[in-house]
Amino acid sequence: MVEKMKVAVLGTGMVGRAHAARLSEIGVDVIMGTGDIEKTMASTKQDAMGNPPFNAWYKEHAQITVERFSNAARHGEVAINALSGAAAVSVLRSIEGDLEDKILIDISVPLDFSFGFPPRLSVCNDNSLGEEIQKALPRVKVVKTLNTITAPLQVDATAAGGGDHTNFVAGNDPAARARVAALLREWYGWADSIDLGDITNARGTEMYIALWVRLLGPLRTPMFNVKIVK
Repeated sequence: MVEKMKVAVLGTGMVGRAHAARLSEIGVDVIMGTGDIEKTMASTKQDAMGNPPFNAWYKEHAQITVERFSNAARHGEVAINALSGAAAVSVLRSIEGDLEDKILIDISVPLDFSFGFPPRLSVCNDNSLGEEIQKALPRVKVVKTLNTITAPLQVDATAAGGGDHTNFVAGNDPAARARVAALLREWYGWADSIDLGDITNARGTEMYIALWVRLLGPLRTPMFNVKIVK
């Protein structure tokens, strides 16, 4: 049985929609956060990946409440950062008080498409977006995870390889890392999550995107992942 709890999903793009829909489906009390509710609901534009506008998706998921970022963060016992990498730090800093002492599951990647495709990373090597978020929110327990996997697979591990593949968690709080790994197993079926240690290890999982985007061509699908064996 899924634990009864309140979860805030911050962001209304493809990743946020995938998590909100799945959590709602399994009975979690989920609320989505956005910067401007009216603008989000009124938009008729597809996103950069060709996904339908939010209002088209929402017609099929009207049971999910949509609120401003601060209200959503205040509601959630746990929050999921499904914001774009470019917006994540500024948005999250603005609602730090509403996230204080809570776990923030950080899925974002600092993608930079200014030079075209494949994207570069705006932060890498000796830093990471996960670290920048933790620095900006010192009273929040940031746990980096799931950013090496496409959104539909993030929320259903069984959708590739029967679920026999690997996820990673990184964060400064060991109890928070363990809690996130347990939640991902319960919510999404992730039986194999490797604990990498502190948030500096987000450098590795974020830089993995360079390989991930180059696998899209030969594999002709985003529904893939790695399995760590030894």
